[in-house]
Amino acid sequence: AAIVLGLGFPRWILNFSVNKRQKSFSSGFPDAMDIIVRGVRTGLPLGDCLKIIAHESPEPVAGEFLKVVEGESVGVPIEICLERMYERMPVPEVNFFATVLNIQKTTGGNLGESLNNLSNVIRGRKMLREKIKALSAEAKASAIIIGCLPIIVMGLVTVTSPDYMDEL
Repeated sequence: AAIVLGLGFPRWILNFSVNKRQKSFSSGFPDAMDIIVRGVRTGLPLGDCLKIIAHESPEPVAGEFLKVVEGESVGVPIEICLERMYERMPVPEVNFFATVLNIQKTTGGNLGESLNNLSNVIRGRKMLREKIKALSAEAKASAIIIGCLPIIVMGLVTVTSPDYMDEL
């Protein structure tokens, strides 16, 4: 028990806090992308948009983008900064974001439109994930009710007419 508690409990707490941070980041990330879209459409460079996110977004998003901005300010290419961001925050949204920026950098095109589409896709994925969670919770509740129903009926029949249940 001491080994399980000594090794398992800290790992469980660490995984819980990592998952909580990743969920918090994923929920604020589409808003950060919308800031970039609005900034790029008004003519701001990408670096300035990243600085705005680093200073005005909620914490998990702001901290990660601040590290990207700091890395870019000392001369690290944006691709490497985004790779490091993905290593720190391994959520698919960051990988999609890095891929979109890399493709836009090499092929050109409308960055605002691409990021707006990506933001919509991320929000759609989140809504689908929540819908799946709700439907699976509904199915679990139905399964619990159907599973408990025979036991409850047997108990009620035993209380109301014990002679009937003696034969069973």
